[in-house]
Amino acid sequence: MPEYPDIELYLHALAPRVSGQPLTRIRLASPFLVRSIDPPLETCAGRRVVGLRRLGKRVVFELDAEYFLIIHLMIAGRFRWREVGAKVPGKVGLAALDFPSGTLLLTEAGSQRQASLHAVRGAAALAAHDPGGADVFTLTLDEFDRQLRRENHTLKRALTDPRLFSGIGNAYSDEILLAARLSPLQLTSRLEPSAAARLFDITRTVLRAWKDRLIQETGGDFPEKVTAFREGMAAHGRYGLPCPVCGTSIQRIRYASNEANYCPTCQTGGRLLADRGLSRLLKGDWPRTLEELERRKAGP
Repeated sequence: MPEYPDIELYLHALAPRVSGQPLTRIRLASPFLVRSIDPPLETCAGRRVVGLRRLGKRVVFELDAEYFLIIHLMIAGRFRWREVGAKVPGKVGLAALDFPSGTLLLTEAGSQRQASLHAVRGAAALAAHDPGGADVFTLTLDEFDRQLRRENHTLKRALTDPRLFSGIGNAYSDEILLAARLSPLQLTSRLEPSAAARLFDITRTVLRAWKDRLIQETGGDFPEKVTAFREGMAAHGRYGLPCPVCGTSIQRIRYASNEANYCPTCQTGGRLLADRGLSRLLKGDWPRTLEELERRKAGP
């Protein structure tokens, strides 16, 4: 799912292409994309784009007369910029937004259709779509600390909870926690003040650095490969590969539809975190350290 750096990359690429332009036409290929009925989607056609913004992990097109298009890409949704009037791809295409300067295609890989588009009018209607998470770049350290400890969660869950923090998801939380040398399963209620201060600084540093890096790499082109698995990531998607800090093999734990990637040496004092499914299966045989895991792999 595109997160803060990816959404900011999209906004950076969209701004020079659509700002001030009229949205001449909206072409729908999937009726399941639109999740609102008032105002009717067709009333947005012909209106000029007066602003672009991020709302959590959503991209918002602000049109004149306080009309807004809110697009949530979810896991597999992506934007493609093509020539004016480009055809909506048959298999993955959801919609096309036509502008005088080009066509913005909305696509979604896979068979599930989770991406959504809402048309709303007025600031209050827009605010109703805000999950409520705080933007870490507008917080003081004290505000961040209070937000982090608002509920007693693991650090992984707290960082990725859209009601607590805006735009941080599975991928960049892995990067943040490795850089901060903190376990993803550390409880927020037990976090030392010095560790919270370190997490605050590193969260902002990691998100800003990745945003700047992606924008610099893309240049004036439109981003075609927005992915949760980036070359240069230290932890996310690097299971079994060496930690760039210490060389230890990156480990992972899986839960629900997500996973956490971490370095045992840098983040957990050499202890392996118990994967919920495997630990239930293995019970007392679950390896507790990397050394024990390696012995198990080597066999008798």
